[in-house]
Amino acid sequence: MAHYAEVLDGTVLRVLVVSNGVTTIDGVEDEQRGIDHLDGLLPTDGTWVQTSYNGNLRHNYAGIGYSWDGTGFAAPEPFPSWTLDENYTWQPPTPMPDDGNFYVWDEATTSWVEADDPE
Repeated sequence: MAHYAEVLDGTVLRVLVVSNGVTTIDGVEDEQRGIDHLDGLLPTDGTWVQTSYNGNLRHNYAGIGYSWDGTGFAAPEPFPSWTLDENYTWQPPTPMPDDGNFYVWDEATTSWVEADDPE
C-alpha cells in the first residue's frame, strides 16, 4: 500500500492509502500513478505527495498538520525555541538530561524541568 498526503499551502490536510494495484506497474511502484489516481477521484486545490510509514521517503511519515517544504515532512513545531534539524526532527536548544529521571520542557526558561514519575 502506498500513502499519499494532500498538501495545501505547505500543510498536510489528510493522508490516504492507494492500493499497490494502482501504483505498481511491472513490479515497480510509480508515485505519479498514485497521484493521478487521487487527482481523478478527489480533485483538490492541493497536491498529493507520497509518504511512507518507515520514514525512508521524505524524512517522516506525514500526518495531519505536518508541514511540507518540497523536500520533507515535519511535525508541528513543539515550542518556539526548538529548531528543525537536517532529518526534519525538532531539537531543543539543550538536550534532555540522560540521568534516568523524567523531564518536561519549560519554554519560559528554555530548559528541562524534572517531573514526577508518570507511573
